[in-house]
Amino acid sequence: MTLNWHPLCELIRSADRFVLTSHVRPDGDALGSELGLARILDALGKQVKIVNPSATPNHLAFLDPEKRVQKIGEHITKPEVLECDVHLVVDTSSWQQLDGLRSVLEATKARKVVIDHHVSSDDLGALEFKDTSASATGVLIAELADALGVVPSPSAATALFCAIATDTGWFRFPNADRRTYQRAAALIDQGVQPAVLYRELYERSSLARIKLHSRVLGRVEAEAGGRIAHTYVLRKDFEETGTHPSDTEDLVNVSLTIEGVECAFTLVEQLSGMMKVSLRSRSDVDVAKIAESFGGGGHRQASGAMVPGPLANAQQKVIEALTLALPPMTSLPPA
Repeated sequence: MTLNWHPLCELIRSADRFVLTSHVRPDGDALGSELGLARILDALGKQVKIVNPSATPNHLAFLDPEKRVQKIGEHITKPEVLECDVHLVVDTSSWQQLDGLRSVLEATKARKVVIDHHVSSDDLGALEFKDTSASATGVLIAELADALGVVPSPSAATALFCAIATDTGWFRFPNADRRTYQRAAALIDQGVQPAVLYRELYERSSLARIKLHSRVLGRVEAEAGGRIAHTYVLRKDFEETGTHPSDTEDLVNVSLTIEGVECAFTLVEQLSGMMKVSLRSRSDVDVAKIAESFGGGGHRQASGAMVPGPLANAQQKVIEALTLALPPMTSLPPA
């Protein structure tokens, strides 16, 4: 799918002040897309603020050495965010994912724009540039740079490569298509050092994070004849290991590596008592639909939502939903 970027290019050229926003608990695609886009707009001489509903997780802080990403209510006030011509939302079009900034987006007089690749969507009253066939929002931002005639700087290219690499599981997920590899190759030509970026992303674990993972992976259980794997993280696990919720990143993918497992999920206890569920699939099960049934969303093979606690209740509800979604087992013909 090829998006018509012309209306957005015209809007960008005519405006001066921009605010960029992404979803709660920003991941590599969210932050990489924001920082990449900010640096592209910098090259055009624009004034850019990045304002998120959540703080940047520790393991992604290296992407933002200038500490440009600000948390609403902590680093910047609502009136300051409203001082812009264009408010760009990237990597989400869900009100639930914008908790903390919804009132700003509803009150703003600025032109609102969404750039996203997720299926799940709400009407934000924005000009939408959405392509669900794109493997990452970072792919779309890189394509926008082409349309604007801007060659990303090495730092912008690195942020966009991070966005693409993390949302494709370092290019091992099925969403890593020809378009993805072509864009990644172009970003390497623009200054990305993949080996350096990989070390920053995946080879900087703290001892505390390793201990948390050991604890949580020790709880993995299988259901539905080994076709579903799941585990959980309690608030006390963070307290006792000295870790943070961002340290659970990628844990769900480990459960998915078990032979015979078609779907996996991890539940993380929240301060509210709700359980955050991360869902993954490597079968025909569309976990985005399951996430949507709980008020969340995402991709066909990677989604998330909030499920009412306590833990046992959340486990039962998610297991039931996944079990119902599993395709029938195919039996081999007799020898």
